[in-house]
Amino acid sequence: MIPKKVKWVLWGGLLILPALLPKFVGPYFTNVFVHFAIFSLYAISFNMLLGYTGLFSFGHAMFFGTGGFATALALVHIKGCSLLAALFMGFFASVALALIVCPIVSRVSGTAFAMLHLAFGMLIYTLALKLRNITNGEDGVSGFPIPALNIPGIISFDMKDTTNFYYFAVVVIGISLWLLWFLTKTPFGQLMVSIRDNAKRVAYMGFKVTQTKAMVYIISAGSAGIAGAILALFQNVISPDLALGPGTSFQVILITMVGGVGSFFGPIWGSAIFTLLHEFTSRYMPHLNEVIMGGILIVVMLYFPAGFAGVLKLLRRREPCPLPEKTTAKGNL
Repeated sequence: MIPKKVKWVLWGGLLILPALLPKFVGPYFTNVFVHFAIFSLYAISFNMLLGYTGLFSFGHAMFFGTGGFATALALVHIKGCSLLAALFMGFFASVALALIVCPIVSRVSGTAFAMLHLAFGMLIYTLALKLRNITNGEDGVSGFPIPALNIPGIISFDMKDTTNFYYFAVVVIGISLWLLWFLTKTPFGQLMVSIRDNAKRVAYMGFKVTQTKAMVYIISAGSAGIAGAILALFQNVISPDLALGPGTSFQVILITMVGGVGSFFGPIWGSAIFTLLHEFTSRYMPHLNEVIMGGILIVVMLYFPAGFAGVLKLLRRREPCPLPEKTTAKGNL
């Protein structure tokens, strides 16, 4: 067990490190960290379904992309739209999509849940490609204005500045992650895990399983929408292939499984691993990126099914073997 003082020091370091990062690294690595943070939130939103509630989705990118497109379109078409309003547009659009879908998907589980999301995900992806008057098809929405973050009567932050946007993104993602973490520590979080382990017993105890799954589904969708909205603002472009394609849905599955399904911090580890691997392979082996990612998934599924978080847990629990007691000739006699 880690002593409480050490835990507080580690938590303090985790808070101080992102705050000081732009002062010690250049804009490039600052952007890399923002990309890592976005996909950490996206993966944790997926893990709320898979790891905590036992619901496997093959189409989680539809919420991620919907949040990005809603934010971008709000900035394009709504004159004077503020930054926070555009961000909330992405959140509410993803929640609205979840409210439409969840009456169907919350009543099923297992293979049916996964396949329904594959179908819904492909439907949203196809609509984004075909509705060119709205989404510009394959080109997506780009070049939209990114307004400053205004605190009325106090200060205004220019979001075109890399450092300012970095702090904005880290604060929004950090608050979102804390809220999701807090949710897992509440009785509702325990109910999610109980549904994952034995939904029939939970229903027998009087809890409403379908409604609980619907609530988790909406929370997960809204969190993914915030991640997609931050991605759209960060890259100043959002396209179907970037945020809605099957590859984006598969990517979050890969990140979560490598990091550790069922562990809250597992997807964060997975996002860190794949961010570092992507930087390495894109620089030195760009043509082998998918091969390496697939190979890692195969190794993890065969030998480390609990992911990187599971390996850390095993290392923490392992106790050193006690040394044999010294014996003397007198004692043996």
